[in-house]
Amino acid sequence: MSDKKQKLREISELGEFGLIDHITKDIKINHKNTIKGVGDDAAVIEYGDICAIVTTDLLIEGIHFNLIYTPLKHLGYKAVVVNLSDVYAMNATPKQITVSIAISRKFAIDHVEQIYEGINLACEHYKVDLIGGDTSSSLTGLAISITAIGEAKKEEITYRNTAKKNDVVCVTGNLGSAYMGLQLLEREKEIFKTDTNFKPGLEGYDYILQRQLKPEARKDVVEILKELNVKPTSMIDISDGLSSEILHICNKSDVGCKIFQDKIPIDLNTEKMAEEFNIDPLTAALNGGEDYELLFTIDINDLEKIKDQSTIHPIGHITDQKHGAVLITNSGQSIALQAQGWNQMKK
Repeated sequence: MSDKKQKLREISELGEFGLIDHITKDIKINHKNTIKGVGDDAAVIEYGDICAIVTTDLLIEGIHFNLIYTPLKHLGYKAVVVNLSDVYAMNATPKQITVSIAISRKFAIDHVEQIYEGINLACEHYKVDLIGGDTSSSLTGLAISITAIGEAKKEEITYRNTAKKNDVVCVTGNLGSAYMGLQLLEREKEIFKTDTNFKPGLEGYDYILQRQLKPEARKDVVEILKELNVKPTSMIDISDGLSSEILHICNKSDVGCKIFQDKIPIDLNTEKMAEEFNIDPLTAALNGGEDYELLFTIDINDLEKIKDQSTIHPIGHITDQKHGAVLITNSGQSIALQAQGWNQMKK
């Protein structure tokens, strides 16, 4: 018997997505009405003509949010939105949520009320019901876990793994703004830590701050696509950056893609903030994350149907897997896309 201790493997060796793949690879489905388990924005459970769409997200203080600059009401609202975004990314409609919260002794009843004020506001805006949850104490701070439940007809559900060659790649809204809002907040936080009399200079940055602190899910786009009779061939929401998300679609669908730099929508406020930080706006768009826009593919024959939709932007197309996932720069250079977005478990 060896006296040497077996070296434990560090989670950081795998990162978040590698860990998910590792712990889910041996999962077996026991019920035939479990249409989709792990591996997409949400699980799909079939009940007759209607399928239930189920997703869960966990937000941890110090990892996903910083209470130095995050209003509790905004945090409650955002916690709901990030879950609803996953439901919309399945081309489904959210109906209910459950909320579980762990709180430390530094929080008073008034603080909890502010969180739930934001949660209730989001429920009202998106017409979903808060139907239960759990509460617990915490030794370290605040944690919020929300499960969202939606519904859709089986034939309407859109997955990540169904993109096909020549499909058009589209994104909604604009990208990178939430990341630049975070950079601004982090900068002002660091200055405040050295001078408590410092007043943060946030004037004129309302748009990127809202995109970070109080994002919205793209309910409107899902409704527009249905009105236009366009069903995406694949779809995902952009929580970890455009590069990571398009690679998810390509890897799950066994395809490649070409994304064109000049087609990626970036807001002027984002460009202005990026210039101030000496950051390439393209880097923010590709790798920033937390935009909660929708990234989807459509059949090339549906391109004409969306051409007048100002919030939907074609940015490329799907190719053979052998060509890889690449970005075509403004100079015509082809660069392999890499998943460099948000991954809190990576070193």
